[in-house]
Amino acid sequence: MNPSPQPPHLGLSVLWNPQRDRYQGYSLDERDPATIAAMMPFWEWSYRHYFRVESDGWEHIPPDPVLLVGSHNGGLAAPDMHMAIYDWMRRFGTDRLTYGLMHPLMWRVLPPIAQMATQVGAIRADSRMALAAFRRGASVLVYPGGGQDVFRPHTDRQKIYFAGRTGFIKLALRVGVPIVPVVSWGAHDTLFVLGNFYEQMQTLHRWGMPWVFDLDPEVFPVYFGLPWGVALGPWPNIPWPVPMRLRVGRAIVFDRVGREAACDQAYVDACCDRVRCQMQQDLDDLAKG
Repeated sequence: MNPSPQPPHLGLSVLWNPQRDRYQGYSLDERDPATIAAMMPFWEWSYRHYFRVESDGWEHIPPDPVLLVGSHNGGLAAPDMHMAIYDWMRRFGTDRLTYGLMHPLMWRVLPPIAQMATQVGAIRADSRMALAAFRRGASVLVYPGGGQDVFRPHTDRQKIYFAGRTGFIKLALRVGVPIVPVVSWGAHDTLFVLGNFYEQMQTLHRWGMPWVFDLDPEVFPVYFGLPWGVALGPWPNIPWPVPMRLRVGRAIVFDRVGREAACDQAYVDACCDRVRCQMQQDLDDLAKG
């Protein structure tokens, strides 16, 4: 079992309350190797039999901490993310610290799943938590596109999409760690997203229609998938069993790092374009088979 949780680094103790924030993503100490070990047989079966995953490029992971940057698919189930986590754990073990940034809404909308994710290594998608993880010598996994990426329309399945976010670049520059891309192909077929109708739903909300659970979902897909048939909104799904391919790209090392580089927006944008282009090339290669 893990020791009693302690406040995270970087002055987060002002925000952190051990009763309120247990399993809320504000602690690095809830990660539990025993929970990860208990998940491994399920992940292994899914990896080998349900999704029949093929992966390559793991030799590109350096021994030092990195920022793993992914593009994911498949709705809230995000099966390619789980398969990437399994691949990491089976290759590097649970002793090599790694944390994944997760959207804060998960702790409010799906508390039991969020609690398990916290024990596997999920932390709140907050730059302060990511910096605290790096200070512990951990690697960090981030999917910058978030819900807009994971629910992007099926017609955009071959596009790397960060939804205009560049915070992950600023994080890598500030800490001075390389970015290692992780892309996948196939998970977009575990459901069929027709489109994102968030703008239309925003209009209805302004006219008085309340959000479900009184929470702004930030994305409103319409998709065909299990178990709903047709789902209206970002509801959890059961992924169809389709083959997947994962690729870990070559590490990207930036010429300039540090706070000054992270505050240079033009440089940040150029670095983001570089990462996106490399990931797009990897995705194009996977799509060719």
